[in-house]
Amino acid sequence: MSTYHRRRLVELKHAFDEARFGPERTLNLRAHLPTAAEAARRADAWLRERQASGAREVLVITGRGNGSETGFSVVRESVAKTLRTLRRLGVVDEIAEHTPGSFVVTLAPMRRLWESARRAAPATDDRAARRTTTLGLEPATVVLLRELAERSLDALGVRDRDAFLEREMASQLALLVRAVPDGADREGRLREVIRRALDEDDERTR
Repeated sequence: MSTYHRRRLVELKHAFDEARFGPERTLNLRAHLPTAAEAARRADAWLRERQASGAREVLVITGRGNGSETGFSVVRESVAKTLRTLRRLGVVDEIAEHTPGSFVVTLAPMRRLWESARRAAPATDDRAARRTTTLGLEPATVVLLRELAERSLDALGVRDRDAFLEREMASQLALLVRAVPDGADREGRLREVIRRALDEDDERTR
């Protein structure tokens, strides 16, 4: 294949990716030349936010390292490791190599977050958390967070729900805030994430 045809093939593939994913579902790390650690942090935060926003399939572009001295992409390897970690944590469902310099990532449903967290740290009776879980949150946020925690405990078959409710609320909150970047009306955006998780649960149980 000639150089011209190879270039045209690459251009067509880029056009297809833009149509398939669009800017909202594409993280182009290659364009900003981050360090491996920076790339991992950006990928972690972005994928959590995209999961919370309801995205299902996204594209992560790392580059293949052709411009490096070794021809080996440390950014790609760092991001691949982050993806595997996020899969264990319930953020990522599936990882597929799209090209030698990119991954197609299927994000997990929100419920996987708390399922993974419970496997790592089973719930215990911690009534002291009652005084701190909702500190500073608006009443509307507390109501939504409580409903999400109650559903979670019901799904586990917990009978003495009151004994675990505040701890479950604290656990849910700790997971959810990581998916909501700093900025204007962060708590309002947090409520949207909680509503989306509740809607997802409604869809699952229909």
